[in-house]
Amino acid sequence: MLQREDKCKSQKLQIQLYHLCEKKLILVLGNYTCPSLEITQEMDFQEFKQTLSDAKPPSGIGEELTALWYAGKDDWERSHNIAQDIPNRNGDWIHAYLHRWEGDEWNASYWYRRAGKSKPSYSRHQEWENIVQALLD
Repeated sequence: MLQREDKCKSQKLQIQLYHLCEKKLILVLGNYTCPSLEITQEMDFQEFKQTLSDAKPPSGIGEELTALWYAGKDDWERSHNIAQDIPNRNGDWIHAYLHRWEGDEWNASYWYRRAGKSKPSYSRHQEWENIVQALLD
């Protein structure tokens, strides 16, 4: 089932009606179509990890998981380009992780503080898994 906050109305909705129009999923809410409604497909960590063998990230997973998808494919540059434009604490957390991976400890510390997180003592691979799991939950 597809679920997401309706950014147009700031209400939580359970989307049950949808149809395909010009190869894009258009959501219909009664007579109201919300173009800024972002949908996500539910998946667990293992399903997400399996998509790393694909050429493109899964559609509808959002910016945060897309940045982590590219990080999971060792594409630091592409991941960073996405993460640096995510204006929330999850974006800051991903940004911190990426600077830790890069070896820029000062910059990583700054982003961990903005995210309200402590720099972990475990591997960057474990941190990647933890961030992905937190965002999938």
